[in-house]
Amino acid sequence: MGEKAVAHMMYNPQLETFEEGDKVIRIGTSPMTPGQFLLDLWPSLHQYCPDIKFQLVPYENTPENAREILRNLGQNIDIVAGPYDQNLLETRQCAALELSREPVRCAVSIYHPLAAKECLTADDLHGVNFLMIRRGWNHYLDQMRDELWRDHPEIHIVDFDFLSIDIFNQCENSNDILMTIDNWKNIHPLLKTIPVDWDYTVPFGLFHSPKPSATVKRFLKAIKTVYEL
Repeated sequence: MGEKAVAHMMYNPQLETFEEGDKVIRIGTSPMTPGQFLLDLWPSLHQYCPDIKFQLVPYENTPENAREILRNLGQNIDIVAGPYDQNLLETRQCAALELSREPVRCAVSIYHPLAAKECLTADDLHGVNFLMIRRGWNHYLDQMRDELWRDHPEIHIVDFDFLSIDIFNQCENSNDILMTIDNWKNIHPLLKTIPVDWDYTVPFGLFHSPKPSATVKRFLKAIKTVYEL
């Protein structure tokens, strides 16, 4: 999908209600990149940048859109939240402000036998399908995969190509276990996100243009203050 197609897809007439001189941050949102972080932080952010307005820009979560949006941050969308690694930033030619290191959790159907547990161990995954994003998507998850293969060969690691609502549906409709993070715990109402007794984490942050506008710079500075980064 080309840049013009993406620009047309994401066009929102509501953006035109703002004067050109107004300061607007356009937040890209999809089921995989929710804007909840903004709602949680809004009271604190408003204190540091009360003149900045926010526009939520929904987009369809497809591989093509993900590539185009990250490569063109600052054109139709200014900020997108999500997990990342350095390779992703270099490949997509974008930058990111790290907010946290998110623990890797497990998601299971609320009807799964493990759903009754409040915390899992790697041993609980023995003999079941553990759904993981394909190798190369994230360096930290690749390390996790290699260590699980080495230390827990009883786990059946099953790759999926792209993180979308489809893989959450597959998890809910089976006894499979899905790797997830807390930021995605509300994506599917019939899945339970459970902590695991391991130390695997992934960086989570805000994608932005390597050359952000003055307004985006102010926003990122406010985020750093609120997060004490």
